[in-house]
Amino acid sequence: MPVKALIPEIARGSGPEEFLLPSPRFRLLPLGCACFLAAVLSAQTPAGQQQIPVLKATARTVIVDVVVTNNSGDAVAGLPKQYFQVMEDGKPQTVNYFEEHGVKTVSPEGSKPLANLPPEFHTNVPPAPETDSVNVLLIDTLNTETKDQPFVRKQILSYLRQMKPGTRVAIFSLGSHFRFVQGFTSDVSRLQAALSDTRNGPETEKDASFHSRSDRDDDAAELRNVQAIAAELRGAPALVEGLAAAQEEVMTTQYQVRVEKTLDALESIARYLSNVPGRKNLIWLGGSFPVTVFPNDAERRQMSNLHLSLSTAKEMADLLFTSKLAVYPINAEGLANNTTMDAEHCLPERGNSCPDAGTGPALGTNLNMENDARGHTQLTMEKLADDTGGKAFYNTNDLSMAVQKAIANGSHYYTIAYTPTNSRLDGGYRKVTVKLESGNYKLAYRQGYNAEETHITAGKPAGDPLKSQLEFGLPNSTELLYGVRVTAAEPQPRPNAPRAGLNAKLSCPCTRYRIEYRIPGSDVAFVPDQNGRQSGKIDFGLVAYGHDGKAVNWQQSTLAMALKPDMFAYVQKNGIPLRFEIDLPNSDLYLETGLYDWGTGKTGTLSIPVQPGNGASSARIGPSNGVGH
Repeated sequence: MPVKALIPEIARGSGPEEFLLPSPRFRLLPLGCACFLAAVLSAQTPAGQQQIPVLKATARTVIVDVVVTNNSGDAVAGLPKQYFQVMEDGKPQTVNYFEEHGVKTVSPEGSKPLANLPPEFHTNVPPAPETDSVNVLLIDTLNTETKDQPFVRKQILSYLRQMKPGTRVAIFSLGSHFRFVQGFTSDVSRLQAALSDTRNGPETEKDASFHSRSDRDDDAAELRNVQAIAAELRGAPALVEGLAAAQEEVMTTQYQVRVEKTLDALESIARYLSNVPGRKNLIWLGGSFPVTVFPNDAERRQMSNLHLSLSTAKEMADLLFTSKLAVYPINAEGLANNTTMDAEHCLPERGNSCPDAGTGPALGTNLNMENDARGHTQLTMEKLADDTGGKAFYNTNDLSMAVQKAIANGSHYYTIAYTPTNSRLDGGYRKVTVKLESGNYKLAYRQGYNAEETHITAGKPAGDPLKSQLEFGLPNSTELLYGVRVTAAEPQPRPNAPRAGLNAKLSCPCTRYRIEYRIPGSDVAFVPDQNGRQSGKIDFGLVAYGHDGKAVNWQQSTLAMALKPDMFAYVQKNGIPLRFEIDLPNSDLYLETGLYDWGTGKTGTLSIPVQPGNGASSARIGPSNGVGH
């Protein structure tokens, strides 16, 4: 049977405006070429190794990672299954899976290519070894005072110099944009090089949405000036009220923007880690932490007042839960001290050396406000850690040691799985409690989850599901695994040939590249139709970026399949192959590739660096297996 019979319909997707140009040219490859992905998937679980259940909020099995420490904060090893007691909403649960995980050392060369995977292919199969805990450093400049940012970076470099061999770390940064700095590696030199790269350095200007201490001082000074005028003018008190209301509105708007950016970043990290086996420790270094995993009533009201979607926060919580992500917030401000009397906050006016601080009752009010704000930050950190099974670190200048303790804390844990006696998936919150039969130990674990069922909606999803996933610098999403090969086309097209790609304004000289996808058919959702065929639909996307983060060319389309039984069986065994071409400028680029499965709502993305060299035949592609920009 001709290969084309497998795919009776290829339709262009309805993506964002910049993608709505003539449909790209697609060509199917012989299915026999896709057999390597079957080997990739089968190679992920070594023979004879116990299969770890996959954590899903919709599954009847709930998995909880438990960190047990003694009074000194050291990990406690060797505890048997019968020591652990688990309750959900106060009702005892039966533990049906138990495993202890310890420290595993992996040399920088320890992560070898997967078996039977040709070297010219790249894959978003997670690089972390199975059952091993991995660590993500999130350098948050969006929610941190500018003066604290160089100190944070210096402390991280200090930690890297003493990092234990085999510790696997990835680095992200959150500022005006969310960036993927470095993928998982235990190579200290690679991590140091990524941090030292000027493209990953501190932002020279703070994000417009961050209301810093100096901004608050300026607001206070402006309000005092208006109050002084109001004391001399009749009816002027309305000016004071109006200015105070305007300042509050600006702060609220800025805070809302920061919350949304922070939620988006956490969601991207969770998606990136979704298929990485084992425990994931997110070490988050910031000055404030404007999100919550399971908001209480007061936090829900605050989100409503800020016009923030509760469903968005709930989705983020579900992603953190299913990704087994534990958050370790570290306060970038260091040792707590009162800044009210700092010289940088004093604005000499009217002969007073420090009017911002105030005197007498005014000074006390300012100090109380600062203490309240600090206390609120620490409580937020504690709640964030408790809800996800991590630990909060604050009131210390040794951030390097805090990072070391966070990684050590999350490197030894017990995995417990149970089938809830309450099997309803009604979206309600389920409180999880884990206790030990004896011993004076401290336990850290996720203390609850949302019992929700995932609904698969038919038809085109709202908006373009790949647009946000293909932005420059985002981490790979591993919900949907696939492989990509990028090669310079041979022969190259004539100089006057029509351009391949959807950017009508593409300027050349260019090189034409051939992009080959390989998707495991078993990971794509198929639904039987009335004709006995299996129907499935996948969105394909590709955006090429320069080092400045600007898109230079792109492709996007939708592949609709209606497979007869014999062809469906073949695809399930050998995977789905696809090929298309795109013209790219002769400069160093990053290719952001992506897939979206309409049936499951899962996405997969993979970033591949391209260096064209001196000609089409000398183009260098990759490596991309977990290596950041």
